Amino acid sequence: MLDTRVSEEGDVIRRRRRCAACDKRFTTYERIELTMPTIVKKNGSRSEFDVGKLRASLMLALRKRPVSAEAVDAALQSIQEKLLSSGSREVVSGQVGELVMRELKRLDKIAYIRFASVYKSFEDLTEFQDAIEEVGQGQDGKPAK
Repeated sequence: MLDTRVSEEGDVIRRRRRCAACDKRFTTYERIELTMPTIVKKNGSRSEFDVGKLRASLMLALRKRPVSAEAVDAALQSIQEKLLSSGSREVVSGQVGELVMRELKRLDKIAYIRFASVYKSFEDLTEFQDAIEEVGQGQDGKPAK
């Protein structure tokens, strides 16, 4: 190997090499290929991860809420990073739902309740009350101020 350089963006490695047999020089480019895990739905079917669907779910829960586009993008990025870092080739849809709920809880409590009511299929008011009380609790188990 003669020379190795990383691109300015940091996503490509360029290597200048020399053939051991004929002594000719050539260049190779190496890129990291990240693939999102396949989503396994409740019925057992599988589908490719779709960030558009994820964004739509977040935006529906956050509709008319004071949350910036940058905060939504950061939440999407966080969810994707957690899925990639899991190293799994397949992830159950419930795990994605839990990641979404965690991000919504951090972003906006009302959006969290909206999403949870659909995601957890609330049947009556007591389930809403339980979710509201859960959001009202601080991390130490005491009521949030």
